[in-house]
Amino acid sequence: MSPGYAVESNKQLSLPARLTAWWIDWIRVLLQGDLLPEAMPRMAHGWRMIATGSLALAGVVRLDAQIDPVPRELIQLGYNQALQGHAPISGYAFYYRNSPTFLCSNLTLRLAVAPVYLDSELGISGALGPNTDLGIGLAGGGFADSYSEIREGEFIQRESFLGHGGEVSASVYHRFNPGARIPLYLVLRGSTHYSVYGEDNKTDDNFELPPNQTTFRLRTGLRWGGQEPVMLAQLAMELSCWYEAELRLHPDAYGYADDREIHNDVHLFWGRAMLAYTLPEWKHNFSVSLTSGTSIHTDRFSAYRLGGLLPLSAEFPLSLPGYYFQEISAKEFGLLAGIYSVPIDVDQRWSVAATAAVAGVDYVDGLEQSGKWHSGVGGGVLYRSASGSWQVLVSYAYGIQALRDGDRGAHSVGFLFQFDLGRTRQSLFDPGDNPNRSRGLQRFIQILR
Repeated sequence: MSPGYAVESNKQLSLPARLTAWWIDWIRVLLQGDLLPEAMPRMAHGWRMIATGSLALAGVVRLDAQIDPVPRELIQLGYNQALQGHAPISGYAFYYRNSPTFLCSNLTLRLAVAPVYLDSELGISGALGPNTDLGIGLAGGGFADSYSEIREGEFIQRESFLGHGGEVSASVYHRFNPGARIPLYLVLRGSTHYSVYGEDNKTDDNFELPPNQTTFRLRTGLRWGGQEPVMLAQLAMELSCWYEAELRLHPDAYGYADDREIHNDVHLFWGRAMLAYTLPEWKHNFSVSLTSGTSIHTDRFSAYRLGGLLPLSAEFPLSLPGYYFQEISAKEFGLLAGIYSVPIDVDQRWSVAATAAVAGVDYVDGLEQSGKWHSGVGGGVLYRSASGSWQVLVSYAYGIQALRDGDRGAHSVGFLFQFDLGRTRQSLFDPGDNPNRSRGLQRFIQILR
């Protein structure tokens, strides 16, 4: 079990590097507001639709974990579609790579690329001592800081807006128990984030946007164990506790007649306990997690946002099946969630899965609704290829207390896909005992198995 998130060898980095440069050029263009002309609101909205599908990446790649020593190269896709009401676009699509021994033995490059968004970190093992590593991060892109107002189950587009941003960070990872099977890390991370806000094509002209914002963040925490950045973990465990402070340089009011506030300082406290395990003989897989948090001076930009079923939407995904993605905004919460999957064929390629979650929340001011308990259930069908290189899950979910047009209950469907390029490359290009295995047609057939 690898404790952190990370992807593969620098020998294959030339293409991602070219792609990264290309995306950076587009990000630079998109951040120039005058290049999304007012006369072309549909074009701007189209870009947002493309980019919003990967907005969850902003949470995924801000890992704040330890440096991962395992090579990885993954493509991840996820999407939720509400069957009732009008929801924000909910999904992610990104290429993820971790390259240990990048350039030299003590460097690890982590790179995540999505439409108009890029995140990277260069990890330096032993930079501050034999058990203390340093990470230097750079992230940014278009639409990553966009905000969707969801109040009492209604997506209010006239009060939603676009946001673009960039971030630089420095992280320290200190391991207390070198050599132990389950690592215990102290994480300390400081970052500076700059956000630029703009109107969407349906933002009300009378709605005053928040000021462009510079935010300083400091996060610290203890993590015992961890989880790999995969769709369904076969084996993982974690106990962790965290504190994060945010300081905003421009805490000005915004909205209608300044009816919403931005706090100068915000303090977040949360913790998680999780376990994922696969029964050796039956190959049943389950995971269960308990996450809870509280805060001081919480506002819309710093709230804990629960909802949706996108497991890689954040380092600590707050999933509620059947709900819109990030539908519930809370200043305090407790969330218990679990999933159980069972193979249904001899080759164990097909599985059925069931999931459930229940949460108690205390709402952010201005986003309250009746009842403080929310729960959701769901089920789906999972298929894994014979090589294990890719897997796909199609699911249905029902949000039991989700509000829709004044009534409780909401339906949604979902799609998750993972392609492990590292595993595929190993199985396709190493002929092994079969000299025909690496020939062109066999390669293509094998990749689809």
